[in-house]
Amino acid sequence: MAGADHRGRLIALEGIDGCGKSTQARLLAGSLGALLTFEPGDTALGASLRGLLLGSDGVLSPRAEALLMAADRAQHVDEVVGPALSAGRWVVTDRFNGSTLAYQGAGRGLGTAALSQVLAFATGGLAADLSILVDVPFEVARRRIAASEPDRLERLDAAFHERVAGGYRSLASDPDTWAVVDGTGTIEAVASAVAHAVTERLGTPGGSG
Repeated sequence: MAGADHRGRLIALEGIDGCGKSTQARLLAGSLGALLTFEPGDTALGASLRGLLLGSDGVLSPRAEALLMAADRAQHVDEVVGPALSAGRWVVTDRFNGSTLAYQGAGRGLGTAALSQVLAFATGGLAADLSILVDVPFEVARRRIAASEPDRLERLDAAFHERVAGGYRSLASDPDTWAVVDGTGTIEAVASAVAHAVTERLGTPGGSG
């Protein structure tokens, strides 16, 4: 196991549904030789929670929704992310804490103060070394996912998603832990901008950061 000073780096790709973050997470992980993972659902428990969170037609209260997201993250950190980082491997995750703060904090109106404490507990204090907001206008994101079968959260009204977008913009105003990339260009152009943000802020695996 790697020493504390050789812990891997955690990079989170964030943004509203349809922004292209999943594609960019895959490309970034490939270019870095990093572990690619995602939330919710990249553990056995998480897959069950994902069904409740995104596939259910039933009603979840905002607090129940937030706590299920936190439970998924706790398992994800303990089972996937934490061990990889401790072994010195870099990890690229499609969604992390920023998603909960944007979707449940801003979108559902729960705020960030209490949720931040819940997430700190769920992750054991682990935070992304860098969160990258793939920023696109709401209308562009809607067009991109129009042909897909929307999940429970994607079916919510435009006002909800506008609040989520606002939540992301507020989070990304912190230049110490966030970078913002214009997601409206070609896949290749966005990937280049994402890679530049990572290299500038964190260096490269095995190199100086």
